[in-house]
Amino acid sequence: MNFPILSVIVFTPLITGLLILMMPEDRKDEIRVTALAASAVALFLSVWVYFGYDVAAGGYQFVEKYTWLPQLGISYYVGVDGMNTPLVLLTGVVMFTGVLISWGIDDRPREFFAFLFILATGVFGVFVALDLFMLFFFYEIAVFPMYLLISIWGWKVTREYAAMKLTLYLFVGSVIALVGALAMYFTSGLGTFDMVALEGAGFPLAFQKFWFPFVFLGFAVLGGIWPFHNWSPDGHVAAPTAVSMFHAGVLMKLGAFAALRVGIMLLPEGAKFWMPWIILLTIVNVVYGAFIAMVQTDFKYVIGFSSVSHMGLVAMGFATLNREGMIGAGVQMFSHGVMTALFFAVVGMIYDRAHTRQIPELGGFAKKMPFVAVAFIIGGLVSMGMPGFSGFVAEFPIFMGVWKFKPWIAMVSAISIVITAAYIIRIITKVFFGKMPESYADHIGDVTVLDKVALGLLSAILIAVGVFPSVMVPMVESGVENILRLLGGA
Repeated sequence: MNFPILSVIVFTPLITGLLILMMPEDRKDEIRVTALAASAVALFLSVWVYFGYDVAAGGYQFVEKYTWLPQLGISYYVGVDGMNTPLVLLTGVVMFTGVLISWGIDDRPREFFAFLFILATGVFGVFVALDLFMLFFFYEIAVFPMYLLISIWGWKVTREYAAMKLTLYLFVGSVIALVGALAMYFTSGLGTFDMVALEGAGFPLAFQKFWFPFVFLGFAVLGGIWPFHNWSPDGHVAAPTAVSMFHAGVLMKLGAFAALRVGIMLLPEGAKFWMPWIILLTIVNVVYGAFIAMVQTDFKYVIGFSSVSHMGLVAMGFATLNREGMIGAGVQMFSHGVMTALFFAVVGMIYDRAHTRQIPELGGFAKKMPFVAVAFIIGGLVSMGMPGFSGFVAEFPIFMGVWKFKPWIAMVSAISIVITAAYIIRIITKVFFGKMPESYADHIGDVTVLDKVALGLLSAILIAVGVFPSVMVPMVESGVENILRLLGGA
């Protein structure tokens, strides 16, 4: 196939973002329509890649490679396998629904959509990069627009603090990981940043043991791993709705995926040595995140800490280094991305109408916004891991993999399932079915048609993956096969 579909997916948002910046500021409707059209194109092409991927053949497909700086061994090299194809689709879905939900933004929509699209290019680029230099290049493109999006359009109370905290955490993490990547480049003796070539470099055992934690944890900061997670809830809470959707839905997966791609796949012996320690960190993520979410009174903080807990399951699945755990983690990245995008969209819709996120001050919203209530309940069932929803398809294999690794870890981590159910039911009861305060009753209206389209699409995906796991599990499994081969059949 000669059409450079991955490059079109990666650069459509960037080119659109630059075009939007050139449009007159007062043409707000044209700016919104342009953003929607570009996001629809990116979503259509990512669906095309997803269903065009040949699971039976496996390996890297839709590959494009152009030598860029041969003297330094840097190429523009992209491709997808069973692990990152669902993440490309996830980014397309979150980008499209994020534009729909941001339709009402009236404060400088030109700059907002431009920065959001530049961020999307960085995300797509990291997911498809097969060159280590390119991965870092796109990684930094993905991090920097977040600062502007949060500090300009975020929640006035904490936006500057949250934006700076997020940027510093992620920047320090990426610099640490970059040092490890340069160490791999020089030690390999291959003179290339080609990650497929570096997979076969056979780094010395002592080198892998020393550098693995730098590379893995440097990226895992963005994945929200404990104790480097506390930038994340603050960032979620301060960000405007579409940016929260991107942040929790896609950016945290960026960290987890890069930790897998660069840490585990290039330093497999280091992974085997350190993973028993990494899995202990993830237990804290999973259980502590759920307990902290349980005691929050701010609706958005509940979802923020819930994200930390669920991303702990992704890292835990990878840390098992076995087939079940990794398949579960691969599906969980997709499932959690769609679920948190749905959750933050709902929180944003309620905040836009009630002007508060304090759970004790809310109530009775199911009467005024029934579609939103149903969408949140679907997300809640996914979050609890109920059979018939994508959360079950993802979490069940993770717990199977953890049980194979150490049964007691699975037992301790399972506490989080009960706590998650408790805070989800508490929110549903209080926010949607409690008594609506009289001060809201007269001015709370239903959401727009575009909001309903976004919620409907996200909900439908969560149900589809849960009812028909065969649309995703075999694909992720084909990606896991390659990782297990690098781990020597671990």
